[in-house]
Amino acid sequence: MKEEGFDVLVIYADREHGGNFGYLTGFEPRFEEAVLVLHITGKAYMLLGNESLRMHQYSRITVEAIHTPYFSLPNQPMGNTDTLQMLFESAGILKDMQVGMVGWKLFTSSLEDNKQLYDVPFFIVDTVQKMVSESGIVKNATDLFINPDQGVRTKMNANEIAHYEFGATLASSRMLNMLDNIEPGKTEMELADELAAFGQPNNVQTIVATGDRFTNAIVAPRAKKVSVGDTFSSTLGYRGGLTSRSGYVVSSAKQLPSELNDYLERLAIPYYAATVAWYENIAIGMTGKDMYHLIERVLPKSEYNWHLNPGHLTASEEWMSSPVYPDSTITFKSGMMLQMDIIPKVAGYGGASAEDGVAIADKELRIELAENYPMVWERMQQRRLYMIDVLGIKLQPEILPLSNLNGYFRPFLLNKTSVLAANNNI
Repeated sequence: MKEEGFDVLVIYADREHGGNFGYLTGFEPRFEEAVLVLHITGKAYMLLGNESLRMHQYSRITVEAIHTPYFSLPNQPMGNTDTLQMLFESAGILKDMQVGMVGWKLFTSSLEDNKQLYDVPFFIVDTVQKMVSESGIVKNATDLFINPDQGVRTKMNANEIAHYEFGATLASSRMLNMLDNIEPGKTEMELADELAAFGQPNNVQTIVATGDRFTNAIVAPRAKKVSVGDTFSSTLGYRGGLTSRSGYVVSSAKQLPSELNDYLERLAIPYYAATVAWYENIAIGMTGKDMYHLIERVLPKSEYNWHLNPGHLTASEEWMSSPVYPDSTITFKSGMMLQMDIIPKVAGYGGASAEDGVAIADKELRIELAENYPMVWERMQQRRLYMIDVLGIKLQPEILPLSNLNGYFRPFLLNKTSVLAANNNI
């Protein structure tokens, strides 16, 4: 805040976009909105709706609660006569302040003044802008948290990695359980029932889709039954980790339609080669552009039609931001958590996906994890041994697999004992 010249941050949160708020407070709104007003002095105010008001007492940082019925659900009692401006004034916002508005996304287009684009509700932005308009200014300050190079949330400590590994482990263990239960005749909903875990909140829409996906615009699992020959995809995310898999509901290529008999050679094996290249080359000091162009060489975009960043940062949200793009000079750093995320599309073929995350940890951070979180550390070491010794994927010492399924790709889903390995044998 000092470096950017901000007097105060206005940090917004709702059910879907609470990561920055939760980073400081330890909790996120369950169904209302909330705002944390953080002053350069360290003084903090928390504007909360009716049903979140009591949560201020559990905050990690000391806050003063301000009841803000405007953040409550529709038609709930307002309970006071204060305007929203009056409530923000009670949180110490003055007319001459330099205010940083924190939402959840970065705007990187060179065609706009990105500091004047906001993903925070208009009634909040408008109120604060009017309050400081005489001699102050409001700017987008989300990059303080999630900028892929310098954002404070992009580099985790050992405690954060340990907590996030819990979510990644849940997602991957439930995904493997679901994969092992795929059988013709089971419905998407029956299989999705294998994915729930201890009542933990998902950070993305759970997907279990067999055959044609999302018919009638339905993205949640349906009563549709699995059939031999179907393309199949599933995604499960908990805070700290997402696992995604896709392939065909067959035991071998012989069960594929004749025009898809070369699925392995045409799509699955090239995709897997790209994932191996990603895992084997990611290291402290590697730049985002080097990773981007590595994947472009191994899996040319012109042929395999991927278009999103081949790798991105993850935390409580599945996608925080990404240091991986064509001209990125951002280097991978100790403490980063990254998702191996490459999505090829070849006309006429189903998907190929084996998406999971890793943590990057230098020697000091690895020692801290091993000493303070020995069970987490042991799981990570077992995953490394599996990837190196069984799958043949060479890893740098600083790469710590967060998922039980890193590198595990079963393209023929009914063949439950065979996977691709780094030498492209199945």
